[in-house]
Amino acid sequence: MILHIDMDAFFASVEQLDNPGLKGKCVVVGGKSDRGVVAAASYVARTFGIHSAMPIFMAKQKCRQLVIVPPRKARYKEVSRKVMAILKTVSPLVEQVSIDEAYVDVHGCEKLFGSAERIAVGIKSRIKKEVGLTCSVGIAPVKFLAKIASDMDKPDGLTIIAKAHMSAFIHSLPVRKVPGVGKSALYQLEKHGIRTLGDVKKGSARVIDKKFGKLGRRLLDLASGHDTSRVIPFTSAKSVSSEQTLHQDTMDRTVLEQHIFIHSREVGRQLRKHNIRAKTITLKIKTYDFKQITRSRTLQDPTNASEAVYREAKRIFDSYGLKKKVRLIGVGASNLLPVSAPVQAGLFENGVKSDSDWEKLDSVVDTISDKFGKNIIKMGYPFTGLK
Repeated sequence: MILHIDMDAFFASVEQLDNPGLKGKCVVVGGKSDRGVVAAASYVARTFGIHSAMPIFMAKQKCRQLVIVPPRKARYKEVSRKVMAILKTVSPLVEQVSIDEAYVDVHGCEKLFGSAERIAVGIKSRIKKEVGLTCSVGIAPVKFLAKIASDMDKPDGLTIIAKAHMSAFIHSLPVRKVPGVGKSALYQLEKHGIRTLGDVKKGSARVIDKKFGKLGRRLLDLASGHDTSRVIPFTSAKSVSSEQTLHQDTMDRTVLEQHIFIHSREVGRQLRKHNIRAKTITLKIKTYDFKQITRSRTLQDPTNASEAVYREAKRIFDSYGLKKKVRLIGVGASNLLPVSAPVQAGLFENGVKSDSDWEKLDSVVDTISDKFGKNIIKMGYPFTGLK
């Protein structure tokens, strides 16, 4: 059996743990500016219809007594480490998928700790006692059902989907509950009369494969109870990113380029911190009407040089036809490879440093910044030699 542990309203719960005066109140974690968004909402806030990713100004409209708390990332990471440490005492197979959730494969642990249900009860008890927070746990023979089960009885819930009941549960499971099925895919599925995994199983496999491709094939597998994904510990990050909601919507390209510069430096710093390079650079833009646009470029050779990240992000921006005011802008990096992976040696061209030279310079700056403070050295805008 596989357990999926999901902390309850994690960011908001940590704030209420550290400040008991916030308990029972309509609390959200996020920027206090009306232009910010809700990062997390307490369960009281959720009764007002407030949820994560909602603009702060809308949350204020829904609850006049709204309490907005600025995020404390370092504190959340500290609490997360404590939770994950507890899980690792139960099984070596712990796959952390976000700061507040993880899968635990307890196969073979029964002789030490008892049944999967007993293990889950013990985990919930220890997290409550040692960390001071509640979590919800789902138990099932496969990962995707364990995740769905953990969301069925929140907060502080425990839901078990036994192997004997899997077929009936899957048959009636709405496809909107399946992880990875977004709004666009859901709309297309419902257009074709597919609302449950039972509908998927009743449909023509050939037609579903043809119309929905990879998603269709995955749904066909899940509808039959087949989920080959395993609990894999020590998974590396798939991407890194940095973004910001602007204080004021703007079409000023110079202002936007300066933000791209800042976020590119942060993305480069994260890549170097994790000893990885990226082959794909992505620019993210959200316009004043909340329409989101993402554009990507793939590099010939992977890099973690901030200058290279900025250069590619700016090229994307230069080719983007700016027609609306921008409210959010960010830079991301994906298609990640370890630094140990071979990279073609860079050459000096027209007096401009190669990416490998920028990486060396960045590493020196990182070392100094880690020792004396993040802002002890500031890079001029734009980079010298950038065309």
